[in-house]
Amino acid sequence: MPRGHTGRLERAVLRRDDGALTLSYVVLVPVFLAGIMVIVQACVWYLARETAIAAARQGADVARTAHPPPGGGAAAAVIFARKAAPGFLLGPSASAAGSSAVTVRITVTGRVPTLVPGMVIMVSEVVTAPVERFTASGVLPGGAGASSRPGASGRPGAGSWRETSSRHETSRRHG
Repeated sequence: MPRGHTGRLERAVLRRDDGALTLSYVVLVPVFLAGIMVIVQACVWYLARETAIAAARQGADVARTAHPPPGGGAAAAVIFARKAAPGFLLGPSASAAGSSAVTVRITVTGRVPTLVPGMVIMVSEVVTAPVERFTASGVLPGGAGASSRPGASGRPGAGSWRETSSRHETSRRHG
């Protein structure tokens, strides 16, 4: 074969691969960027959820006190959600629906900021806690045995006061 013919054949073979690297980047870069966006969106969702649960706990703490103001728990939850992490829970709202004389139930709902325009992600967190109730600890009828407790005054009927429960029960709902 003539020498010039072999060189043209090699150049023709090499030209078949021209643009292969560019084509692979055209496919891989958008997939890589979409993966990063999913990770960032998951982080923003997590922060919004944590803000909602913290706000619901704050509202439950206010609402479960011995003499709370009417609607104070829901209002405290909304104030906390707006101040604690502004921008992570959009349009927070709170409700005390489902509360009773024995338990407090605070629900905090809001929207998660999204990276995709038009996409709506909602988050809703519920905290249920017992209402504070104080009882006398270790008081026997007629005051007998009162002085045997450490710190007791020895007076009939004297007792220490303690909170019966301070545990929060949390349930999560995601929209």
